[in-house]
Parts: sequence; structure tokens; C-alpha cells
Amino acid sequence: MTLDDKALPHAGLGVLIVDDEANIRATLGLTLEAMGCRVVQAADGARALEALRLEPLDLAFLDLRLGRDNGLDLLPGLLAERPELAVVVITAHATFDTAVEAIKRGAQDYLPKPFTPAQIRHLVEQVAVRGQILRRAQDLEDRLRQAMPEARLETEAPAMQAVLEVVARAARSEVPVLLRGESGTGKEVVARVLHAGSPRAVRPFVVVNCPTLSEDLLASELFGHAKGAFTGALRDHPGRVEAAQGGTLFLDEIGELPASLQAKLLRFLQNKEFERVGENLTRTADVRVLAATNRDLEADIQAGHFREDLYYRLSVVEVTLPALRQRPEDILPLARHFMEFFARAARRPVPELTPPAAQALTRHAWPGNIRELRNALERAIVLASGPVLEPLDFPGRIAQGAEAVPSLGGDFTLEQVEEEHIRRVSGRAATLQEAAAILGVDASTLWRRKKRKQEGRV
Repeated sequence: MTLDDKALPHAGLGVLIVDDEANIRATLGLTLEAMGCRVVQAADGARALEALRLEPLDLAFLDLRLGRDNGLDLLPGLLAERPELAVVVITAHATFDTAVEAIKRGAQDYLPKPFTPAQIRHLVEQVAVRGQILRRAQDLEDRLRQAMPEARLETEAPAMQAVLEVVARAARSEVPVLLRGESGTGKEVVARVLHAGSPRAVRPFVVVNCPTLSEDLLASELFGHAKGAFTGALRDHPGRVEAAQGGTLFLDEIGELPASLQAKLLRFLQNKEFERVGENLTRTADVRVLAATNRDLEADIQAGHFREDLYYRLSVVEVTLPALRQRPEDILPLARHFMEFFARAARRPVPELTPPAAQALTRHAWPGNIRELRNALERAIVLASGPVLEPLDFPGRIAQGAEAVPSLGGDFTLEQVEEEHIRRVSGRAATLQEAAAILGVDASTLWRRKKRKQEGRV
């Protein structure tokens, strides 16, 4: 290995050579090792599968003829053992039909013998770039997960309990699932639960947000593009479909998908076939598709904006998530969950919700659903000055739901003002003894009063 090779993305790439000719294995192996790759050789299918079981490999060069066996028959077994494996079929008997068949069965490319070191280097670099994309996507997912709390799925609401029962059963299947509901109800969280509960859980979970890109860029993002397909396409680029090989592809806001891509997605759902932008080669991918929308797809179908056949393909199982206002039992548990997360992130103690603050949260209609609740609690944790959260720590539209807080000179009884004063002092004091000293009473007296309050015997 040269110093230059150490800096290249393919340095350390694990490559499997499956060929019954020892001289081909040796020659190709030397070329790959000179590029800094880690090479494993196998003379037949059994040894190739054993090699994949022993160590994670990234790329396989598979001979079309393995003695009396057809190398294409080995392809499903290799991909079943390692779905993210990139397979290049090599042969001295190249034909158009075998090339098409190889790609249809899941091979990434097809290389006629004799081949040159430059051709091998190009293929290896393609696989290395694909691996970099997958690693960056996983790193981004990990960082997002650390930065943002997931919504709790524990629920006391009957409507949400019914949803989770359906999700648990659907997770074990391979069928597409369409998640419906208002924006902010947690559709992506449920999609991740479907993936985590499926046999594909150890494979990638890849997200495509349909409204965020133009039609052309979305096509490239979804299905990939070939080198030279458009200005700036300096190399072949695998799309999210290929990145999700063996795993789950989640299409968020599917109702925003352009009409031209709806036809391509329908074909992929039917046959698992697709083409990269700027390429006529048909490829396949083993991917489960989940989709989500907050749109009225039936109305979009009637208006001619969404394909009816695609709708039925996507909605083999359909799940509608209830709005947060339809599950009021979950508002305070969710609020406390977010408070704990954001308090840890801010390196401060988890504050308490005062009764008026809790009342403000439960009375608010939450048009933005769980996302709005999460944002409100993050803001409150950042801006709160003490160890308790008051209604004024929330945005005005939420704080308005609280009853008036007793204050000096207002239309309140002495008992209400006294109770509010005790609550505020106790909230900012470090200990019960400190609160009692500020209030000028014995700690035992204050403790008994708080106990009677908790028991409803003020």
C-alpha cells in the first residue's frame, strides 16, 4: 500500500473474490491489495457464504461460471447474508442478456473479462463512495437522535393504544404501511417503531422527505444518478433506494411526490425495479416501503394530483395517528418526558410544573401536536429562571389557558394568596427547612400542611 492509497476512501475496504480459477483470484487479489483493500478469496459458493459469515465485507467480484454452477444462482444467498454487499459479476462470456439478468438479481455492476486495473479501481471507488454515503447518513441519524427527543409511545389514550396494537402486528410483515395524521403527530417515530420491530431491524432505515427537493433532485436522491446525467454529476451516485437495501425506506409527506415520480415509485413497489437518472440499466433493490402524509389523499386522487393505483399500493395497511388533543391523558406525561430530556441537555435539574402551568398545557388545543408540545417545553426549560415552570414560561397562546394566579391586591381569598406564597417559596428553596425558615414556621408545620394539601385536606 502506498501513502497515497491510505488517504483514499477505498483503503481498508473488504473485498471477496469468488472465482473457480486460481490465477484469476491471484491476479485480481494482487490488484486489490495494491489499492489497500482487504481481500478474501473463495473458489465456490459454499466458501463464499462462509467468508461472509466470518467477517463483514463490502464488495464481491463474482464469476458468472463457477465450475458447473451458475454464479447468478449464488447472488440471492450472498445478498441474504449481507444485503448491503455490492456485487460485481465478472465473466469471459459476456452477453447483454446475462448483464441484464445480473443487475435484475441485485448485482451492482457487470464486468467482462479481461479487465484492466483502471476498471477495477473505478468499481472499488464507487463502492467506497457508497459506503461513505451510508456512514454519513447513519452518523446524521445518530446525531439527530441525540439532539432531539423521541416521542414516548407509552399511552393511556384508547385511540393511541389501538394504533400501537395495529403497528405491533404490521411490524412483523413485509407489506407497505401508510401513516396518516396531522403534522406533528409522530408519524416518523411510528415508522421507526415499524422498522425496529421487523426482521429488517438490523438493516438501514432511510428517510426521504418528499417536499424538500425539486422534482429533478428528488429523482436523483431517490433512485440515484449516473455520471454525466446532469451538470455537476461527476460520478455515479447511488440513491436512497440502494442505500436502504435490505432495510426500510420511509417516504415522508408522500402526498407531495411529483406525478412523474409517482409512476416510477409505483413500478418499484410492484417489481422492485428502477433506473438511476441518466442510465438505461434496470436495477433491483430489496426494500420495504413505509410512507406518511398529512394530506387528504382521497381528495387529491379526485383532483388528479395523486395516482389511485399508487395509493392502494402504499396503503396495504393504513394507520391514522390521533391528534394530541384527542389523547389528553398523554399531554402531561409527554411534557415531563420532554422536560427531562431538555433539562439534561441544559445540564440543570428537572423543574416541576406548577398546577397553573400543568393546567395551561392540558387546556391548550395543540394544533401543532407533539412537535408543538416539544418546542414549548424546550423554550420553557431555556427561559425559566427558577426550579419550577410557570404559565408565563410558555408562549402566550399556551399561557392563556391557565387560570389567574393569586396575587397581592387581586380578587383572591387570603387562603389562596397564602397557598400561592407557600408554593413559590417552597419551589425556589433548596430544602424544606430553608422554605420553613423563609416563611417563619416550623419545618414540621410546613410538612404537615403540604401533606394535607397532597391528600386534599387543605
